[in-house]
Amino acid sequence: MRENPPSFSLGIEEEYLLVDCDTLDLASVPDAVFSECEKELGEQVTQEFLKCQLEIGTRVCKSISEARKDLGRLRRTVKRIAGRYGLAPLAVSTHPFAKWDNQRLTDKERYRGLEEDLAAVARRMLICGTHVHVGIEDDDLRIDLLSQFSYFLPHLLALSTSSPFWQGQETGLKSYRLTVFDNLPRTGLPPSFNSWADYQRSAQIIINTGLIEDCSKIWWDVRPSANFPTLESRICDVMPRMEDTLAVAALTQSLFSLLYTLRTSNMAWRRYDRFLVQENRWRAQRYGMSNGLIDFGIGEVVPFADLVEEIIALVGPHAEELGCVAEVQRIRTIAAEGTSADRQTKLFEMLKGEGANDAEAIHGVVSALIEEFAEGL
Repeated sequence: MRENPPSFSLGIEEEYLLVDCDTLDLASVPDAVFSECEKELGEQVTQEFLKCQLEIGTRVCKSISEARKDLGRLRRTVKRIAGRYGLAPLAVSTHPFAKWDNQRLTDKERYRGLEEDLAAVARRMLICGTHVHVGIEDDDLRIDLLSQFSYFLPHLLALSTSSPFWQGQETGLKSYRLTVFDNLPRTGLPPSFNSWADYQRSAQIIINTGLIEDCSKIWWDVRPSANFPTLESRICDVMPRMEDTLAVAALTQSLFSLLYTLRTSNMAWRRYDRFLVQENRWRAQRYGMSNGLIDFGIGEVVPFADLVEEIIALVGPHAEELGCVAEVQRIRTIAAEGTSADRQTKLFEMLKGEGANDAEAIHGVVSALIEEFAEGL
């Protein structure tokens, strides 16, 4: 029996940090801020693990144009309400100078349980990410595409990096967020499964032991969602500019369409050894786009700009069918101009070169991040 084609619907989740507009340091979100956000946005906004964080999620969107409208509305609402309390949101994966041990835990049973289970590893989780859900309703199809999609995870990470600083220090990494996140269990590249039943059997063993209550505590870079009939890409840093988020979301959607189309022609993307994909993941985490990624087919490190052109050509017909050509082609702009991580480190060095000390320069970086959040809203 032929399977029904996926809907390729879209959902985008972003985690934000809230800063005090005067000190530019992180602020514990007043209950009134969250209450007002919840009153306007309902279930589309949730409190995150730390009191300085909020998470928003779009509705299920049929197209990138729907996602653009909804994400813009969510960003505008959070910015407006936070502003009433002297706060501003940042869409960035690490705050450039805040201290993780100064932050307060959100008082929820789920988060108290995480802290008890994960101890100091959880308390260091002063990080934010972007999650892109793509509607793939057939269970076995989700598992088939899961392993193939892993090849592209380093490319998506490289396009999204926004966490070069940690506690006031330039780390030398473009995505320090993953250094923190990878300390958690059940993270990183997903395993390979033969079927939905195979995946469920493995997950159920851990659930039955009582170690986790459900699959929502499996945090691979891409996973079958625990709540929706989607594959959820979780590899990306959160991006200050909404247009970059939409570009990465559109590329994610188009890549899944590409992989599905190969399947309908009785073909598949070659599944490379996890060891090799992990090497590219590290390169993206360390260098972002600046030092290229390995093309396993030819056995060479290829400049990222060349890889971008190859990917655009690969997904072009699928992006056209999905109505997201302009958004996919924006990854060419990201590759040419750099990611948030590139802009942050460049601005930091420029301000220091103009005579600012480290503290002044890094405050200047936070100010720029506040401005970028509002671009295009």
